[in-house]
Amino acid sequence: MVNNTSSTHRPFDPRSKWAELSQAERSAAYDNNAAVKNSPALIEERNKASSRLRGTLKSHLDLPYGERANNKLDLYPAAKPDAPCLVFVHGGYWQRNSRELFAMLVEGVAAHGWAVAIPGYSLAPEVSLTDIVAEIPRALDWLAAHGASYGIGGPVVLSGWSAGAHLVAMALDHPRVHAGLAISGVYDLAPIRDTGLNSALKLTDEEIAKLSPLRLPVTQKRLDIAYGSNELPALVLDSINLHEKRAAAQAPGKLIPVAGADHFTILEALRRPDGALVEAARRLLD
Repeated sequence: MVNNTSSTHRPFDPRSKWAELSQAERSAAYDNNAAVKNSPALIEERNKASSRLRGTLKSHLDLPYGERANNKLDLYPAAKPDAPCLVFVHGGYWQRNSRELFAMLVEGVAAHGWAVAIPGYSLAPEVSLTDIVAEIPRALDWLAAHGASYGIGGPVVLSGWSAGAHLVAMALDHPRVHAGLAISGVYDLAPIRDTGLNSALKLTDEEIAKLSPLRLPVTQKRLDIAYGSNELPALVLDSINLHEKRAAAQAPGKLIPVAGADHFTILEALRRPDGALVEAARRLLD
């Protein structure tokens, strides 16, 4: 299914007058923490809930899939080894956070009999974005080769949030992936180079060209793209633009605006068993 986005609300794009903005103003266009005033409390609650659940759920933790320190997977198998598996890639602008902080998402799809796998990945500035992008397919390779021995053998829906959504779009063509669900992502890297985020990323012209989903050929595999209606305009518009690019290429997938959600509260829609993004993930197997 391909949604028609002709009636989708488009906020004003600060990037339309990018050359007139200071670097501080450009950085503000991508600063989710500053845009969501209660983000420290939301992050603290997420981290505490994840710490609690990670220690109590049936799991296989810290399984290495590569040679770097963060190349580890946390697996949460379902009761049935052939159950679908949500592989969730965390966010943090490719330079913050870790897989342990997102265990709170397991309960959403697990309530419907799904397994969950959460890969970690290396962070900038220790490695380049090119290196980071290459690690997610490596984690999927490991899951394809070894997942069944840990009780995970069903179809994979690859999902991610924020920077993780970008990594989902980049890894959608992996043969282990049935479909994708990208949440609150950044899909054109060029403006990022003009913000404070680039201090760690140090993006090159080649990386912008080769690692921006909006600048790449479309993968003909289903990808649903979600964003919160209260998110920063740059993220809203990247989501709309990527969906439109894919729709023009007849690639399947829905555009899912989550009403009232900001960059952090949107994860509740994947965390609750009755959440809209849990339902979206389940429908990706239709």
